[in-house]
Amino acid sequence: MSFRFFILVTAMAVSSSLNAQQFLPVKGIVNARELGGYPVQGGTVRSGLLLRTAHLADATDADIRYLSGLPVVKVIDFRMEEEKKGSADRQVPGADHIALPVDASGNAAAQASEKEKKRFTGGRKFDYKKIIMLAAFNNLAKKIARGMYPTLFFDPVCQKQYAEFFRIVLSTENGAVLFHCTQGKDRAGIASALLLAALGASRETIIADFDATNRVYEADVRKYTRRVKFWGGKEEEIGVVKAILGCNTDNFVKVLGRIDAEYGSLESYLEKALGVSAADREVLRGRYLSVSADSSHIDKYAE
Repeated sequence: MSFRFFILVTAMAVSSSLNAQQFLPVKGIVNARELGGYPVQGGTVRSGLLLRTAHLADATDADIRYLSGLPVVKVIDFRMEEEKKGSADRQVPGADHIALPVDASGNAAAQASEKEKKRFTGGRKFDYKKIIMLAAFNNLAKKIARGMYPTLFFDPVCQKQYAEFFRIVLSTENGAVLFHCTQGKDRAGIASALLLAALGASRETIIADFDATNRVYEADVRKYTRRVKFWGGKEEEIGVVKAILGCNTDNFVKVLGRIDAEYGSLESYLEKALGVSAADREVLRGRYLSVSADSSHIDKYAE
């Protein structure tokens, strides 16, 4: 059994026991979770301060009151402009809403023909479910699906945006920070992974948090996988469905291995690629961790 497979299996076991407490009590916001409660080396992440979600366009009045009551003071939106079409965030009173677009395609989407752009983004409202069948059999979409995680971690423009994300979080001394993309899975998931790494979480905890998205979208993945198979789709086409609707945890683990090979660790990646220094990480740990003398609160998987 490979080490990567061992890490993945262990993380899945951790996921089943950790993630229930991370889900937020909201009705209209999908994949809404917090990092609070996760065990890290030396303590736990404080609750109600670091939130990861899908977009806020369908948030209910009660959801907005809940977020305002925490209080959420920063809302960071990783979506590209075309993704906001018909799905503008509802405003959280008292919060700064910050557009910080991250292009998961690494600008590959810009290579699409005008006909493709019209088919994928030409409607009044951007609806990722409506484009799944088109995307599954589209060569450019397949290319983007294969390269999404390496792009998000290694593309210089994406790195610049994630560095700015950390700058915003570091500058927020009081209140909660909510960050999201369209579905709260890939771009928000990687932001969450980087934050957890900065806070001292183990590799297994980081992967478990990333993989929890697949439980949220499991039914949709099964539904559209069946449809793609019916129309003759094979492994590559099904991979596009999974990339759009879920997250590919195995590919995520592979990219973490590449980071280890090129940078030595996620912490080193934070410093060298994003400019998040050891001093910055200490600031984050001081602000977002509850340090406990009780060893049962320490991440038993942390190195």
